Amino acid sequence: MILDIFTQKSTLPLGYNHPKLLKVFQNEQNLKALINRPALGITPGKDWPDRLSSVLQSVAPKGLSKITSMMCSSCSNENAYKAIFIWYQNKLRGDSCPSEEEKKSAMQNKPPGSANLSILSFKGGSHGNTLGTLSTSHTNYIRKLDYPAFEWPVARFPKYKYPLDKNQAFNKKEDKDRLREVKELVGSSACKCPVAGIIVEPIQCEGGDNEASEEFFKGLQTICKEKEIAFLVDEVQTGGGITGKFWCHEHFNLEGPPDLVTFSKKLQMGGFFHKDEFVAKEPYRIFNTWMGDPSKLLLLEEIIHVIEEEKLLENVNQTGAYFKEGLMSIEKEFKDLLHSTRGRGFFLAITCANAATRDKIVVTLKRVGIQVGISGESSIRFRPALIFKKEHVDVFLDRFRKVLKCL
Repeated sequence: MILDIFTQKSTLPLGYNHPKLLKVFQNEQNLKALINRPALGITPGKDWPDRLSSVLQSVAPKGLSKITSMMCSSCSNENAYKAIFIWYQNKLRGDSCPSEEEKKSAMQNKPPGSANLSILSFKGGSHGNTLGTLSTSHTNYIRKLDYPAFEWPVARFPKYKYPLDKNQAFNKKEDKDRLREVKELVGSSACKCPVAGIIVEPIQCEGGDNEASEEFFKGLQTICKEKEIAFLVDEVQTGGGITGKFWCHEHFNLEGPPDLVTFSKKLQMGGFFHKDEFVAKEPYRIFNTWMGDPSKLLLLEEIIHVIEEEKLLENVNQTGAYFKEGLMSIEKEFKDLLHSTRGRGFFLAITCANAATRDKIVVTLKRVGIQVGISGESSIRFRPALIFKKEHVDVFLDRFRKVLKCL
């Protein structure tokens, strides 16, 4: 986003400023969705299932036919974990119902009812701020300090050298070493705390915009199949078209879909797509009062229409490539300050010489009307709206270059 700091108006009709989104609630029937909010977990409207299916199935990851709606990113991942644990325990029980011992012990927070299971995550990953998701998040102590945590296994995520085409041997070894580590952790945890599933971001966002290869993600999926554990892809930040495909994992040409895919943010509401076997048999197993928000579904429906009508994925790919080339050019010009330009589509980042330099650049950019974000120890992340054009890239690059020259 480019902000005119003198008028306080954005140069683009972004987010809720978009004319077509503003029109959504000019419809009286839609306006009622803002006023009358149903407890979807208990008394959903009669049209909710069909509406939910018609909107979300239009963008569902191929091969995932089931949807569980939620409010936010944290509860999306938290409840996806629960779905994995239920699925895993049902495999062990076969066709049997939970035993009386399981029912009673669950009420005392003890096994066998409170299953001793785990979710494997990655260093640098970020999946939410509820207790379960915090145990799989490893980016910032301030979000975890003082809270109890599960002692679940944590693997290292690949750390690539850039440019990618000049560091292929190193990066391939990174993939191989990290996959071996995952396999070892799954095996070593089998006795004391079995791994029921693996969660991974297609690009680690808060952790530093760390990306991994198609081969790495295919390897993860293979391990999950071999070990008969769930493969959960967290698309909370990468979903919605910002990488040039509606779902970032589509770039990896996986042999079939992940078992579960979580979403939120750009999709306005939260939830997860999943395979049939992750549907709980009993009611109230995956449950909260709201289970989503009909008003946000109305917005999402219009957002999807705009993406299709304005061919925004095509724009993301074309303008994103132009943007990335511009960043790489600036990196060469200021190689003492910047390195490791990376990313897909509009999901881009660049690393600075150190955190102090990064912070100074971010503050100075804001003073000239440019809003950017930070990630990892010393990276700047760029997340323009899907309607960003080449002329806006030029404005940004011009101001970015001027800021860097001042430093």
